[in-house]
Parts: sequence; structure tokens; C-alpha cells
Amino acid sequence: MAVQPSGSAPVTGRVRPSGASVLLLALRGFAIGSADLVPGVSGGTVALVTGIYPRLVSAVDSGALAAGRALKGDFRGALRAAGRLDWWFLAPVVAGAALAVVSLARVVEDLLRDHPVRTAAVFFGLIAGSVWVAGRIIREPRVLHGVLAGLVGIGSFVLFGLRSSVIADPGWYVFVGSGALAICAFILPGVSGSFLLLAIGMYQHVLATVNDARLVHLTGFAIGAAVGLGFFSRFLHWLLHRHHDVVVAAMIGLMLGSFRILWPWPAGLGDETGAGATVLGPPGPDLVVPVGLAAASALLVVGFSAWVHRRAG
Repeated sequence: MAVQPSGSAPVTGRVRPSGASVLLLALRGFAIGSADLVPGVSGGTVALVTGIYPRLVSAVDSGALAAGRALKGDFRGALRAAGRLDWWFLAPVVAGAALAVVSLARVVEDLLRDHPVRTAAVFFGLIAGSVWVAGRIIREPRVLHGVLAGLVGIGSFVLFGLRSSVIADPGWYVFVGSGALAICAFILPGVSGSFLLLAIGMYQHVLATVNDARLVHLTGFAIGAAVGLGFFSRFLHWLLHRHHDVVVAAMIGLMLGSFRILWPWPAGLGDETGAGATVLGPPGPDLVVPVGLAAASALLVVGFSAWVHRRAG
């Protein structure tokens, strides 16, 4: 899979792509936003699969630089940095992701409630295909990378088993902190923003806030997300530039650990099944269709990756 090196300069915001390219970027953003609604699935994973991951990290990092200068009072520097942003890339991706969150929050909530096993199976297959795609991104594969992926996978498998009870009546400041934590998954494959919210007991509150348009809480969540994304994107951009293969190996481990969250047949939780449950159990009576859905979604990811590779090559 051909990807832009993380340290290379992004295309400037003044380079205007074709309308079809903008639409394709918006659709990729829509897929990223849709994935972030599901516990266990990361929008960063979708960015990785669709071939825009390095460009996304670079664009977000440039945006964080511009925002940082503005906060320091260097408005001329902020404007110069904003002028160099890859707007024709970033704007449609962010718009597509935002549209997905607003339009699909209730749909995803209904699917996870009414068809939890089959919905989880689709995303289980998506992550399985994504692990294969991510493995191809490592430039100089070594045994160390496999060991690191395995260790991170085991560690995240254990950590993803930790869950908190739902927070009762959280204040706006809790939404600020939740936004800062969850937004990291927007650009980090293998870590689900929705599951992080689930783990701290805020998933239901955030989903209800989006569905019911509670402006105070939405504003707090957005502020936290902006601050968190600014700090984390700079750090991740530096890591990818300095230690690309090690970072990708760790991301693969995170994706492997997320299989715990997406296993469609958890045990010991009564009627709780599908994405978000973390106690593993044997497959249930609904087996053939979920397995077929998982295989189809994995093949779809691999096929799309091959198509992106041919286009880029």
C-alpha cells in the first residue's frame, strides 16, 4: 500500500483537486465518522485502510500548529500557518466525518441494540482486514515488530476488559475531558473513541447528547476534542517521522487487542452482545450469517486497499 511518508510536506491548501476527488475524500471522512460511533472501531483504522492516514496526521498537525500560534497571540503567524494548511483535503474529510456522526448516531445505536451480533461481526471483519493492510505499511519488517505487536496486543486485550459503570449526571467539564480523551482515536488506529467513552462510563451520555442536540454538553465535548487533538496530533506526527515502523507495529497490536471488544458472542452478561462487551464466550446459534459478514467485510477492506495501492502506484 503506497502511503505518503509522514515527514513529507502536505499539499498546500491552494491546490484545488477535482470535484470527484473532493467527493471521495468526503466519503472517506464519512466512513471515519461512522466507525468512531461503534465501540471497538477506530476512525484512524478507516483512514489507514483508505490510504489517507499519513496525510490526515500531517494536516491535523499543521492545524494544531496554526491554532497554537493563535492562542499565543501570534495572529499573523497563525494566518500564515492556516494558509499552508491542506484545506482541500482536511475540509471534506472533517465535513464527512461530522455528517456521519450527526446523521448516523441514532442508526448505529439502533443497530447495536437490535442486531448486535451481526453488527459486531461486520466490524470484526473490518479490523481483521485492517491488520493485514497495516502489516504492509511497515517499511522494513523485523522480528522486533512482530514481538512488539504481540505484546501491545496482549496488553490492550487486558486493558480493554476494564469497564466503568455509567457516570450519573456528568457536568459540562466531564464532557470536556471526555472529548479530549476520545478524539485521540480519530487519528490512532486500534483505539476506539467510542470504547474509551464506554470504559469511563460516558458513551451513553455522549450519544444522547448528539441525538438530543444538548448544546452546552456538545460545546464542552467539542472544546475538549479540539485541545486533545491539537496536543496528540503533534506528538503522533513526531513519532511517525522518527519511528515509523515501531509506531505502525504498536498500532497493529492495538487493533489485535480490539478484537476483544468486537467479539460478537460475549459471555456472562445476560442479554449484552455485540460490540462493546468484553467477556468472551462461545459462538451462539446465529453463526453462519455473522461469519459470512465478517469474511465479506475483511475481503472488502483488503480489496479496497489493493485498489488504493494500484491507484497510487
